[in-house]
Amino acid sequence: MKFSIFLNPQIPGSGYAAEENAKARRPIGRDTESYQRLLHEVREIAVHADQIGFDALMMTEHHFHSEGMEFSVNPLMFLTDLAARTERILLAPLGMVLPAWDPIRAAEDVALLDQFSKGRLRLGVARGYQNRWMNVLGQRWQAAAARSDGSASDTRNFDVFGEVLKIMKMAWTQETLRYKSDVLDYEVPYPYDGIEGWPAMEWTKTFGAPGEVSDDGKIQAVSVCPRPYQNPHPELWQPFTISDRSVIRAAQEDILPWMFTPNPDDHAAKAKLYQEESARQGRDYKLGEHTGILKIVGIADTTEEAINTFGRSIPKDFAAFFGPFGYLEVLRKKEDEKHKPISPEKGDAKRMNDVEMALFGTPDDVKRGIQRMLDRMPDLEWFGLYMQGQQGVLPLDTVKRNLELFATKVAPEFR
Repeated sequence: MKFSIFLNPQIPGSGYAAEENAKARRPIGRDTESYQRLLHEVREIAVHADQIGFDALMMTEHHFHSEGMEFSVNPLMFLTDLAARTERILLAPLGMVLPAWDPIRAAEDVALLDQFSKGRLRLGVARGYQNRWMNVLGQRWQAAAARSDGSASDTRNFDVFGEVLKIMKMAWTQETLRYKSDVLDYEVPYPYDGIEGWPAMEWTKTFGAPGEVSDDGKIQAVSVCPRPYQNPHPELWQPFTISDRSVIRAAQEDILPWMFTPNPDDHAAKAKLYQEESARQGRDYKLGEHTGILKIVGIADTTEEAINTFGRSIPKDFAAFFGPFGYLEVLRKKEDEKHKPISPEKGDAKRMNDVEMALFGTPDDVKRGIQRMLDRMPDLEWFGLYMQGQQGVLPLDTVKRNLELFATKVAPEFR
């Protein structure tokens, strides 16, 4: 098994844990001093994780978060900064929200970071579920936020995601790109019948990629440069794969799914679906292979101490910010009424621990929680520590100590 941390960067002094400060600096997302504190903390955590043996560091993409939560904005740029400060840890946007990107610009930026890091990039790709920013940045493709409800809007997002990824793969794997997309109303080159009047035509004919120039002297294709460091491209990951449709497409595209369903039986069911669909595509994965699980982890000398340390910082912000997006569903128990939403009051540390969304406790407690997953998925490849409510809320030394306890007291047993 390999181990990753998933950072949802939070500006220090934001959220309910520092309510007065957050109000005084409102909007704290535009406060330079506060953002510099975030950069310092994330850099410290990345270097620490690299040195103590974590295999990967993951970071999401969100925009317009004036409140200071999930403040990663452009993970490719952020991870470029971290690549220069680390030596061996893999770096992964989890994920790059493709319906908000131009496919060629996305392919170029990914290839650049892969080259900068000499192949330490793993590329998480996502559909985007937050309408405040997704509806703005996705408007060029008429793609709104994904709702996973099978609606026309959701299907449009699903189709745009697939088409952007298709064009990115073409840009990475083909020396020249010539393509007309009906899904995106997107042409390469533009106009599609050729670009006339390229001043450096003779230079391109001599030194450019074969096929760029047509016999009648038009640019008829483009060569997207550079190519990725890894051949043919970085391994693809996808975050928070919950719906069966997303699990199936991840298997069809050979994308590694990261799952955030708390119950080990639910994990196993999704992993089984992924395994079966992968087999239909000719890939013989063992149960849990090429799959990742995310959980909140908080370690201390006793379970009570762990809940007191980490359970106070996580539940309130989680319920207030993530709850309205539907994330409280991961806290559902069998005895809860099926059609009644989970109330924010139920989003406490004890319930998080009970449903195994979180593993709060001693190193042995955490090891037993991981083992319960392995009992159902013997070949689980990745385990990720979801850092929400830790960086930016708890003292930096506490966050680093938690990672160190995991790396030294838990991870060695499963490697």
